[in-house]
Amino acid sequence: MKDLCLKIFAIYRKDILSEIRTREIITAVLVFALLVVVIFNFVFIPGTDTISLAAPGILWVAFTFAGILGLNRIFATEKENSRLEGLMLCPVDRLVIYWGKFLGSFTFMLAIEIIITPVFLVLLNLPLFLPRLFVVIMLATLGFTAVGTLFSALAINIRARDIMLPILFLPIVVPVIIAAVKLTALVLEGSSWGDMLTWLQLIAVFDVIYLVVATLVFEFVVEE
Repeated sequence: MKDLCLKIFAIYRKDILSEIRTREIITAVLVFALLVVVIFNFVFIPGTDTISLAAPGILWVAFTFAGILGLNRIFATEKENSRLEGLMLCPVDRLVIYWGKFLGSFTFMLAIEIIITPVFLVLLNLPLFLPRLFVVIMLATLGFTAVGTLFSALAINIRARDIMLPILFLPIVVPVIIAAVKLTALVLEGSSWGDMLTWLQLIAVFDVIYLVVATLVFEFVVEE
């Protein structure tokens, strides 16, 4: 088990160090997400009832499309630099590759969300200290990147992968996004954990299902 974790960490560390050097994914995704949030800020008047209803949707529109932009690059960089073949030739289980890439994707997206969320809350004049919102973001990002990493590998050999990835990916991840929007609305309304419990359970179940299924089928996807 320890050996497996070390191999996963090696791939994860490689992706993190590569991104720190190039800033290819973080920069593009961060600029896109900030642009979406700022544009929506001019559409609604901060502090009104309308913004409290629209805010959860705005936030998750920004996260979803920024996330897709980042997921498109996870395996694309490996393919473009001919490193994917090297990963495939490594004497490790394919699940090691999946979990290394998944953890990298999760870290990248979470880093973007940590930067975007305070900006979003300040621009729309919403409470800044919302620890429950961070829990919601963590759970939703877990399921989002679990599925996204799998479909990123699936779309890598498709010529129009920038178009095909969202077409294939979004219908599968819709339950997580819907649950995230509902939970975000409840957090902004000041609801209790009890009021949020049903949606929290739903998103947690989807996270577990997505992680298990993606781990099991990744080997067949990447071999194609």
